[in-house]
Amino acid sequence: MYSENTPTRSRAALFVYGMLTGGLMLVLAASALLMAGCQGAAPAATPTPTKTPTTQVLDVASPTPLPVTDLATEPPVTSEPSATPTNVPEETGEATPPGEATATPAPAATLAPTPTTAPVQRPPVTRGMSSPDFGAQAFLWWRPEVADRDLGLMKDAGFTWVKQWFAWQDIEGAGRGQFDWTRTDRIVDQVEAHGLKLLVRASPAADKPFWGGNPPENADLFAEFVGAMAQRYRGRIQAYQIWNEPNLSREWGNKPVDPAGYARLLQKSYQAIKAADPNAIVVTAGMAPTTADQADAMYDEKFYRQMYEAMGGNSDGYFDMLGVHGAGYAVAPETDPASIASNPKFYNNDPSSPERLRVYSFRHIEDIRRIMEQYGDADKKVVVLEFGWTFDPRTDSPYYWHGAGAGIDPSVQGDYLVRSYQWAANNWPWVGLMSLIYMPDAQWQSDTEQFYWSIMDPSPPGQTFWRPAYIKLCIYLNGLVGQRCKYDPNQ
Repeated sequence: MYSENTPTRSRAALFVYGMLTGGLMLVLAASALLMAGCQGAAPAATPTPTKTPTTQVLDVASPTPLPVTDLATEPPVTSEPSATPTNVPEETGEATPPGEATATPAPAATLAPTPTTAPVQRPPVTRGMSSPDFGAQAFLWWRPEVADRDLGLMKDAGFTWVKQWFAWQDIEGAGRGQFDWTRTDRIVDQVEAHGLKLLVRASPAADKPFWGGNPPENADLFAEFVGAMAQRYRGRIQAYQIWNEPNLSREWGNKPVDPAGYARLLQKSYQAIKAADPNAIVVTAGMAPTTADQADAMYDEKFYRQMYEAMGGNSDGYFDMLGVHGAGYAVAPETDPASIASNPKFYNNDPSSPERLRVYSFRHIEDIRRIMEQYGDADKKVVVLEFGWTFDPRTDSPYYWHGAGAGIDPSVQGDYLVRSYQWAANNWPWVGLMSLIYMPDAQWQSDTEQFYWSIMDPSPPGQTFWRPAYIKLCIYLNGLVGQRCKYDPNQ
């Protein structure tokens, strides 16, 4: 998504209406911020933060979860059926320096105070995962001040984990054994300073060919890479995700999908990590949501089964926890996957079988759990590496049918995220970390799909804007430990 030639940002941010459950949250729109910056091909020095205007918030009710029986408003049926529901955002890398680009705040954004830049020093975090545990994907690579702001907001909200992509090319791109740990050192330090646990997605940037070659032939080289990382950060990176969405050809060197090849790569990576850091948690990749079964895409249940068969039905020595993806699409998190096939508006007229249509629901995660149990892995946890809902309002977007077209707005998005954690707490004793998407990249703009999945408005420090999802999660997660969200407007 990034280009070194991204135009210079010039941003004017206005206060607008924001919604919380039970009605509209009226925010006085009285000020505007104007910030101009210039960025070259390399990351710029830390900019001077723009002073944050004061806002007034009128009598906002604390968010409460919607009734369990409530489903999203039925969306209009689109004319073209979709056989491959991969329209969840492809996770963007940070291999290219960000430029400055014009961005428009989401309609539900509310100006937020900027947290202090100096994190409170905390004792080392403990290993392991609660059930459920709480995390989000963040983008900490380029700008230390953005990373510090976002990690502070995550800690304030009650998250305990952060997920960050360490792209192979960004670290060992110069050649075999030539590692550049500059940014990863800083990120690990910052995560530690904020008292959070770190899950690293270790994988190449699929669209950037380099000396390491393609899977599965590069499995030994990749194992060397993750082993070196585990050695350097022994005891400091708590969990590793091995690869990303290998059920898509585009993530597998543009070769046919190969569950057995992924199993071999996973085993070699597991051995290398455990040799360097025996206590690190090794998690499989999560699979892209798709109903396809062809050379370039394989639906997740088939991939997991073939992966287990390639392991001889025994995952010991391959992974500690199974990674899954759980986009919610057009329905509430409590929705029974069996009900999806009864309403074409919930699956966008996809002509696939009812069994495969279950992927259009958050609780499809339970289907993957059953596969684990069938192969004797009832004692291993599931890690939800990505989940969420979009409120994309663009009628020409492929995400519209399960975003605004499904009645999902920023407030409903926040409700669904809270309710997904509640569902897991009440029904999934086998779940570990649940990492939502996203704590946004500050560069994302309103013409990109990731913008509408995020729980905050993308912005630099000094121009931090709330969305209902962040406030609702902050209130819920802090409430679990008997605390109040410091940004709760009712305090």
